[in-house]
Amino acid sequence: MSEKVEVYTDGACKGNPGRGGWGAVLVYKGAERELWGGERQTTNNRMELMAAIQALAALKRSCEVKLVTDSEYVMRGIQEWMPNWKKRGWKTAAKQPVKNADLWQLLDEQVNRHQVEWQWVRGHNGHPGNERADMLANRGVSELV
Repeated sequence: MSEKVEVYTDGACKGNPGRGGWGAVLVYKGAERELWGGERQTTNNRMELMAAIQALAALKRSCEVKLVTDSEYVMRGIQEWMPNWKKRGWKTAAKQPVKNADLWQLLDEQVNRHQVEWQWVRGHNGHPGNERADMLANRGVSELV
C-alpha cells in the first residue's frame, strides 16, 4: 500500500513576466513540510507548474497524492491538454510549440512516479492549504536578492 500525501501548491508573480515565486505545503500523517523558491524573470503559469513539480519531486517514494491547486492552467493542462500535446510531439492543435513545454514535461515525469488525484480550489478564498501555499509563493518572491 502506498503512502497518502496531501499537497497544496501555488505560484505568484510580481509583473507577468516578472519576479516570481512558488510554494507548496506537503502533509503526511499529520507532519507538514513547506517548500518555496523564486525566479527573477518568469511568469505566473511557470510558477504554478514549478510548485507542483517541486512538491512531487520532494516525495522520495511513490505515493498516493491529493494535489490541490488554484491554477486552472495546471488542472486543464494535466487533465485535458497534455495527452494531445504528447501525441502531437508537444505541439498545440494549431501546430505551435506548447508554451512551457519544458516544465510540462518535468511535471509529467513527476506525475508518473505517483498516483495523483487533482483538485482545484478557488484561490484567495480562505482555503487554509491554498492560503499557506500562496504565502510561501510570495515568500519565494520576497527572498529573491
